[in-house]
Amino acid sequence: MMAEAEGLVKTLDNWTVVDKIILSTKTPEKKRIFGKGNFQSLTERIRQTSGINAVFVNVDRLSPLSEREFEEAWGVKVFDRYSVVLHIFRCNARTKEAKLQISLAEIPLLRSRLKNEMANLDQQGGGSRYIGGSGETLYEVQQRLLKERELKIRSALEKLRRKRHLRRAQRKHKEFPVVSVLGYTNCGKTTLIKALTGDRSLQPRNQLFATLDVTVHAGQLPNHVTVLYVDTIGFLSQLPHQLIDSFSATLEDIKYSDLLVHVRDISHPETVNQKENVLNVLKDLQIPDRLMSSMLEVHNKIDLVDNYQPAEPDALLISALEERGLDKMKTAVEEEVMKSTGKHVLNLKVDLSTPQLSWLHREATVQDVQVNADEGTAVVKVIISAATHGRYKKAFEGR
Repeated sequence: MMAEAEGLVKTLDNWTVVDKIILSTKTPEKKRIFGKGNFQSLTERIRQTSGINAVFVNVDRLSPLSEREFEEAWGVKVFDRYSVVLHIFRCNARTKEAKLQISLAEIPLLRSRLKNEMANLDQQGGGSRYIGGSGETLYEVQQRLLKERELKIRSALEKLRRKRHLRRAQRKHKEFPVVSVLGYTNCGKTTLIKALTGDRSLQPRNQLFATLDVTVHAGQLPNHVTVLYVDTIGFLSQLPHQLIDSFSATLEDIKYSDLLVHVRDISHPETVNQKENVLNVLKDLQIPDRLMSSMLEVHNKIDLVDNYQPAEPDALLISALEERGLDKMKTAVEEEVMKSTGKHVLNLKVDLSTPQLSWLHREATVQDVQVNADEGTAVVKVIISAATHGRYKKAFEGR
């Protein structure tokens, strides 16, 4: 946990760790998270160490009371896990949707800050005064404005969600199988997708939460079927729940995949716990059983481990960076995709004087064409779904 907390801080430009300490904390229900003695020794250490201008307390959320108490005692800005992760998200957001989701995730933070400031004002006798003739206190006005802002953001996100739903329907209509690539943050998902698709526009970065937006990249399987690989946001242990809520629309795409690929960084000392964490988040997202049972587990970064032996017999061993083990992985993806999409390999006889062949090229995956010039026909080996085959028969065989 300490290594991960450091990793979060180092992800931010110009942020460095000056000192670190592990202390026992009280139960979360208690008003103060540190005992008197611990709090005192921590305060002395912060005051005596030069170069500190912020403290990261690695707990999910600090209460407004604790945050104010710490900032007053230590004289520096205090962050909890929620505010640090949110700040990383803010720095990495590229699209309108990611920015809106971050604005939504900021609302609880702004609410608790407001509570904090009002408690301060009340001590000075100013927070509960009414404004003008409105019959509302300053606190009530600010709460109302926050509520209005939240509703506006939710409505904008809903519009984008409908747009995404439409895009998904179009992909389904074109019958491109969708493979969602997921895993713990910084496990190598983007590098893997780049290796599988040859998409040069992908620029993997060695940091936590480099990918915030779901992006889609086309790749070909050995049988020439085009699949869409979806690069998803990375997971994190104890990712604050409200942040997951904000990004649930982004993760919603996972549910509509034809196959899930779980990428693990097996060079990481916490790889087993990371796997557990990813599976828990998938459970929270209520991913359908059919996807959970067909999910492929990929062990990445084998180049960093000598003589690696997996504990899971079905795991696919790869090095995305060195492009090792990718052929075997593509074959496994192909098998599962063919199963889940109900596609079949058929040999169809076509009349070359009709548009049958061009129709099959457009609507299915043509693997091979054996032309019989004397007859003016061809036998076409094609990968086709039952629905498309039905459309084909209706278009041509009824004539």
